Amino acid sequence: MFRTALRSVRRHKLRFALPVLAVLLGVACVSGSLLYSQSLRQAMTDEQAASRPDVSVEVRADPDAPGPHSSDAAPPLDEDLRERLAALPCAAAARGTLEGRALLVGPDGELVGSPSAGGGVNYVPDRHGADPRYPMTSGRGPRSADEVAIDQQSADSTGYRVGDEVRVIVNGKVRDVRLAGVFTAHDPRLAGGGTLTAFDNATAGRQFAPAPGAYASLTLTAASGTSPAVLAERAAKLLPSGLQAVTRAQLDAEAADSPDSKKLGTLLLIFAGIALLISSFLVGNTFAMLSAARAREHALLRAIGATRRYVLRMALTEAVLVGAVASLAGYAAGIGVATALGSLFGATGDVATAAAPLRPLSPTPLLAAFGVGIGVTCLSAYVPARRAAAVPPVAALRTSVPPTSASLRRRHRIGFAVTAAGVLLVLAATGSTDLFALAVPVLLAGLMILTPLLALGVTRLLRTPMIRLAGVRGTLALANVRRNPRRTAATATALTVGLTLISAVTVALYSLSAMAEREAEAGMPTDLRITAVDFAEIGDDTADRVARLPHVAAVTPTVDAPLELADGSFLPATAIDPGAVGRIDGITVREGSLDRLGQGIAVTAETAAAHGWQVGDRVTGALDLSSGESGEKAGAADTAGHRIVAVYDGPEALSPALLPTDALPSAGRTGPGGLPAAALTSVLVEAEPGHLGALKEEIRQALDNPALLVQDHADAGREAARAYAPMLTTMYAMLSVTVVIGALGVANTMGMAVFERIREVGMLRAIGLDRRGVGSLLRLESVVVSLLGSGLGLLAGSAVGAAAVASQEGAVLVMPWGRLLVFFAATAAIGVLASLWPGRRAAAIPILRAIRTNTE
Repeated sequence: MFRTALRSVRRHKLRFALPVLAVLLGVACVSGSLLYSQSLRQAMTDEQAASRPDVSVEVRADPDAPGPHSSDAAPPLDEDLRERLAALPCAAAARGTLEGRALLVGPDGELVGSPSAGGGVNYVPDRHGADPRYPMTSGRGPRSADEVAIDQQSADSTGYRVGDEVRVIVNGKVRDVRLAGVFTAHDPRLAGGGTLTAFDNATAGRQFAPAPGAYASLTLTAASGTSPAVLAERAAKLLPSGLQAVTRAQLDAEAADSPDSKKLGTLLLIFAGIALLISSFLVGNTFAMLSAARAREHALLRAIGATRRYVLRMALTEAVLVGAVASLAGYAAGIGVATALGSLFGATGDVATAAAPLRPLSPTPLLAAFGVGIGVTCLSAYVPARRAAAVPPVAALRTSVPPTSASLRRRHRIGFAVTAAGVLLVLAATGSTDLFALAVPVLLAGLMILTPLLALGVTRLLRTPMIRLAGVRGTLALANVRRNPRRTAATATALTVGLTLISAVTVALYSLSAMAEREAEAGMPTDLRITAVDFAEIGDDTADRVARLPHVAAVTPTVDAPLELADGSFLPATAIDPGAVGRIDGITVREGSLDRLGQGIAVTAETAAAHGWQVGDRVTGALDLSSGESGEKAGAADTAGHRIVAVYDGPEALSPALLPTDALPSAGRTGPGGLPAAALTSVLVEAEPGHLGALKEEIRQALDNPALLVQDHADAGREAARAYAPMLTTMYAMLSVTVVIGALGVANTMGMAVFERIREVGMLRAIGLDRRGVGSLLRLESVVVSLLGSGLGLLAGSAVGAAAVASQEGAVLVMPWGRLLVFFAATAAIGVLASLWPGRRAAAIPILRAIRTNTE
């Protein structure tokens, strides 16, 4: 049986070529995703180990300590604790670590590297004057506030040398310092395309300390002959409640188990699963067509004594052989996919996606590749194999076994039921991501089941225009498309799934992008707004510097200041300068007066109605400022009453409540303006009439900070919309594989059709159809099938995308008709290209041999 199956695969190798390629692409996506995820985890482990070679034990806040917010309320990691830990006999050294955001400015005045990965650290020399984490390649470590050291990678890219004057941005302020040294480092931020700037310990403490005199973490180096576990046990005895000692092994395990790498790996596997799903249609269609074409062969096997089980096993053995070949080639291609993913995500400068060198012989991806490739091929071939085994011996002269109308009627009833369920789920999924994730597959499944019926309906509608455009060839093309609705459906479905996902993503992201642009423009409360680029900060002196410029009518910093009410709920509030609020356009006072904002709080009319508040009422709660991404508390205030002085309507940026900057907790104030820099969200500027353009340029020149954006209304809208472009590009790159597999499905069906219809082609040639006519006939068939699949996909995808947009509060549907028409036209081109090779083969068949053949 195995030899028979092997000979069969070798005899029909051309017919199996495209199914092998489809499975190969799916397996390549799966194995590439697994290899990349594995290398990503290994990179994080390696970087964790290499970035801190002196760490045996780390002391940090214990998240599992009893009590609410235990991590926030943990005892400080101060110098006193560090000295007590350093005095342990089993500790060779104890180091306090300080880290924060620091951006390096290049000679061209632009930021160097990715702002998301720009880091600042403290340089801690040992008794030999060197820091083991940052070994110097030239110069020395920084010793004063006007000196820094930078990493070798940044020095090479900028051309900076020891002794040069360089500019760094820390806490939103640009500083001119001297470059004292250049060091090498193994740090995740550098792997993600960022920069690393080292400061002396005192300067780093003033800039990055979570609290005065405190460190972000304490690390211990074990003395010779002491294991990290023993050191951690002894250090734990000195720690107050709320702190814990973690060994190096635990730190490495946590780095490898990063949530970011898990999310990315899961997302990649989802796209790989979609590619495999589409591949299964192609494989199943191929085996179904082969089973029909080899009906006589199977019948003869049954006639000479082969059982149904034998024929079934033989067909499945063929599937195993095809799957094994596709898996082997797919795994080799998966290595290239993993490398491409590393380049794609590495180019984004994201620390979380910087991968290590691949390990191509890793057992898990290798076993997964063969398991998935062979499994998908066998599952797809099982139903055709059962049909092949069911061919009776008396059917030796039959070339195909068409499905009965009863089975199609049952299929249609099931399809209507599943599609209706999918539509209802989509309609009910408003505001529920989980339900929406269930609704889309159900809707797609229903459309897949209904595709034979839809194919018959569409071809019926196309009959008249096709006859007028192509005459007899159009009639024959439609007849061939309608001949086997199951086959047409299986071929079109591969394109339907891919186009559904692409069009849904396009509609959703275009709508969300347009919504973000409109909201950003409408939400600008002033003529200009100063914000920081992602992951950067605004200096606490920015507003004061802008206020000194000519042509400024009003300026105020804004600070996020959430107010925790007595019932435990939060009232988002914005702290602004009470002296400038009256000159901000777009604020309409309903009751009270904003002139008295310095004595209380102002709330929007909607908020006042929701809580039953009126002017003169007191809002009791506590202000709590957070420094943002680190989660460290920048300041907190005791519970106090804030009297409502005004009820207003205003832009979303200044809703639902306004507080005076004087109400901010004093513990969070860091600069001359008394504002917590980490909590500053923007600086709002009103220009004098007729001086908007001039003031915009004056602010840029005065601040001279490439990490700050000076935006008017149009700039704000474009910036908000621009955030969706990379996401759309990434989705297109991942989903393009599904369209390629769908195109292979069309080419495969047309190629198989040529083998099945040799006699038909010969008869058409005999009655006068020339070679060009044969090619055009196959092109028409291919285009009809392609447009059927793309039409269903675009309609379903647009509906799904529109439903997703409708589920977002305040979203407005935007249909990107131009791009959807491009997809439709591209699918027609796919149909033409898919028919070229089958058309040449059909046209090249000699007429006499075609007429003598035993196929149709």
